[in-house]
Amino acid sequence: MSKELNLMAFDLGASNGRAMVGKFDGDTIRLSEFHRFENGIVDILGVGYWDTTKLYAEMAKGFAAAKKEGITPDCFGIDTWGVDYGLLDKNGRLLGNVISYRNSVDADMEEAFKVVPQREIFDRTGIASCNYNTLFQLYARKRISDTALENADTFLMLPDLLGYFLTGEKRNEYTIATTSMMINYKTKNWDKELVSKFGISADIFPQLDRAGQLRGKLHKALADELGINQVNFAAVGCHDTASAVAAIPGEGSFAFCSSGTWSLFGVETPQAIVDDNVFNSNFANEGTVQGGCRPLKNIMGMWIIQECRRNWIKEGKNYSWNDIVELALQEKPLVSIIDPDYGEFFNPGNMPQRIRDYCKKTGQPVPENDGQIARCVYESLALKYRWALERLEEIKGMPIDTLNIVGGGIQNKFLNRCVADATERRVITGPIEGAAIGNCLMQAVALGELSGIEEVREVVRRSEKPDVYEPQPSEAWREAYGKLLNLL
Repeated sequence: MSKELNLMAFDLGASNGRAMVGKFDGDTIRLSEFHRFENGIVDILGVGYWDTTKLYAEMAKGFAAAKKEGITPDCFGIDTWGVDYGLLDKNGRLLGNVISYRNSVDADMEEAFKVVPQREIFDRTGIASCNYNTLFQLYARKRISDTALENADTFLMLPDLLGYFLTGEKRNEYTIATTSMMINYKTKNWDKELVSKFGISADIFPQLDRAGQLRGKLHKALADELGINQVNFAAVGCHDTASAVAAIPGEGSFAFCSSGTWSLFGVETPQAIVDDNVFNSNFANEGTVQGGCRPLKNIMGMWIIQECRRNWIKEGKNYSWNDIVELALQEKPLVSIIDPDYGEFFNPGNMPQRIRDYCKKTGQPVPENDGQIARCVYESLALKYRWALERLEEIKGMPIDTLNIVGGGIQNKFLNRCVADATERRVITGPIEGAAIGNCLMQAVALGELSGIEEVREVVRRSEKPDVYEPQPSEAWREAYGKLLNLL
């Protein structure tokens, strides 16, 4: 390398977004945060939207913040959560703000199955059926003759939409597109025959590109306004999980978990695995940055405890995350177990009461205080990880030795310990900023400085020291797992 590269990652989650710069010297990468901003659903007359114009403005502030510190990015990339999208008209203008996946209901999915059976959709896409899949979102709009959909000229997944705002380039990246349930797993391209069966125009889907390719440059008008160069724009793993998995330093037979609001739990395979076992376990074959697949399960991750904390703060209990762990540690272990993916836990609103109702309904001791609720949530999540690991071993057809966890959830060391003990596997955690690091390093691939995923992971191993949790199995954890299986 002739010089150190400044690689800017925009990593957007459902609650906040960050502009981070990775300084890459060809050997290691050092990450710094330059701008952080709040994100959230804006409810208007009962419909939840993402404020994409605000997100665009905040990303522009990210470039400005880097400039203020004397940083000139050589490239930038964007990653977000999956399934959400925007629509443009024939003039390239946004047709209404982006509707949040949290508006989805089971009825949308059930109506879609009347057009194309669930198994046929799975056999074409390899994607698990969840009511928020993009395909079901679009068909719900089709059924009400939504004018934005009727007038749409271009469909862009959310990170690709934000990239379009910044550059004018209209393309969708493979990993984020696979979350839509509209990519044929054999062709690895849009299944236009499938979408046409739902009365959705197949012409609105622009070409796919792959992570590790340059896509364009920052729009000249915006660059001039900010007083910076037209920065290169790269397609990265635009699905945040794909970027996070790219940054996993794992070797051998390992499973991964990207731990945040959701826990995305899976393995990597060269091709999709589409069989009865995967279908019955409701696993999805989402895309990897190297063009393969991630058979994985979406587990309701930190969402449940996040909602509990939100409720406690409303009650005047301003708990920090460390406070919540301390409360949990004061309580007796493995008293009550919940299924984190129980339908009533999906929506916001008084989560502690929903947990108490679940325990009462299933004939278990009802948590009496906040510490008992927190302990129940953390231990139940660890047990659901074991369930997912065992399903992955069946799907992959070989034992899994190690679980690699990345993302913000790894800051909870109590949860990490619970996971090691519940799964009876070695747990390796790190990096915390996995999505941002994976985003940056796939930019380095696009710029020709790294050859692909193996070199990306070598850089991560040289740059980050992970924490290791050796399992301490016990009969109590095994009995608790039996209880979870009965609940399932």
